[in-house]
Amino acid sequence: MDDYRLIADQVAADIADGRLRPGQQLPTQRAFARSRGIAASTAGRVYRELVRRGLTVGEVGRGTFVRAGHRTDGGRVPLAEPAVAPVDLELNYPTVPGQAELLAGGLAPLLRADALGDALRPVGAAGTGAARRAFAALLSTGAWEVDGPELLFAGNGRQAVAGALSALVPPGKRLGVEELTYPVVKAVAERLGIRLVPLAVDEHGLLPDAVAAAHRAAPLRAVYVQPRLQNPLGVSLPHERAVALAAELRRLDLPAVEDAIWSFLRPEAAPLAALVPERTVLVDSLSKRLAPGLTTGFAVVPAGLREGVAGALRSGGWAPSGFALEAAVRWIGDGTLATVEAAKRADATARQLLAREALAGQRLRADPCSYYLWWELPGAWRAETFVAAAARAGISLTPATAFAVDPRRSPSAVRVGLASPPLPVLARALEVLGRIAAGAPGGGRRAAYG
Repeated sequence: MDDYRLIADQVAADIADGRLRPGQQLPTQRAFARSRGIAASTAGRVYRELVRRGLTVGEVGRGTFVRAGHRTDGGRVPLAEPAVAPVDLELNYPTVPGQAELLAGGLAPLLRADALGDALRPVGAAGTGAARRAFAALLSTGAWEVDGPELLFAGNGRQAVAGALSALVPPGKRLGVEELTYPVVKAVAERLGIRLVPLAVDEHGLLPDAVAAAHRAAPLRAVYVQPRLQNPLGVSLPHERAVALAAELRRLDLPAVEDAIWSFLRPEAAPLAALVPERTVLVDSLSKRLAPGLTTGFAVVPAGLREGVAGALRSGGWAPSGFALEAAVRWIGDGTLATVEAAKRADATARQLLAREALAGQRLRADPCSYYLWWELPGAWRAETFVAAAARAGISLTPATAFAVDPRRSPSAVRVGLASPPLPVLARALEVLGRIAAGAPGGGRRAAYG
């Protein structure tokens, strides 16, 4: 019966009209059932439908709450647009002083008519010989040597992820992911018909035993993992944990998609692809390394998986931009990219120090080199309520539910993106957040940014 959807529509209307406010707690399912004169099982279906639509979130051990900044599209594309709040701590695109001038210098030779004509020709997923050589040099380290033929290219990092997942996991099959994961992977999986399986993590990241347990329960087709600077937790797998994960992938004969988009902030750490190269597709992008408007994505793909990933990129229409690819080749070759990366590493470290000072005493989790941190909120606060209070103060944050694979099991935590605002603006915003956290939810005090 569809009656439960009609009741969910009524609750949705109350949210849209403001009768139910962001962060407000809904009654228990039993109390809701009594108030509506319906069965408890029907109330459960109503609450699940509200979660599915992205209107509410269940916080473990606390209850069900109206989402802050709720969406009527089921939350399929979180973090997709810049926030409207004056201080955006949701999107996380770092830039450093002098970056535009550095990039402009590298583009000057490309603007000659002959060079520009070549750069504007169409390019396939294999890119160009120059691009394969340049990106192989960019990614190769003492622990890992990348060969040009292993590289494929896409329009951006999200497309590279989508191409890899599409090639490895058929519709209806299971993909293991960290229980708190990159929101776009949730959206990509939904569009591809892939079933996400949450895998347990601890303070160091993904647990290899969780992969094995999930695979025993029902076969996985692949694992998506962020071994370095995991988003949103900001942690990196210790070498011993990475070795154990690689061994588990070999034992189970499972491929992995390694998202390395933030790895340039931790260049000394070897990728998972160095430990299990025959089973790992490493995906990366230039959007964080350089600028959000330059979104060339790339993937290192083992020979046995190359044709499948290349075919997925072609069929998805996810070919790279020839101009962006040629510009990147020049920036890699003349040292511009290395200079910008070094500046961003210093910038990320400075922002982490600033955050640690401003939020001293709070339960924070982050790598000292990361551009974001995970904040487990004080006991009185719930994630959605805190996000709503921050929004009233002109600061946008991301609640844990955006990252939770199972929205019914979302911790009382927020991710704080540190990259976007200028440092003085970031410092004031963090001070305001600290004052909000020190107060009581729903209290009379209203901290404001400015």
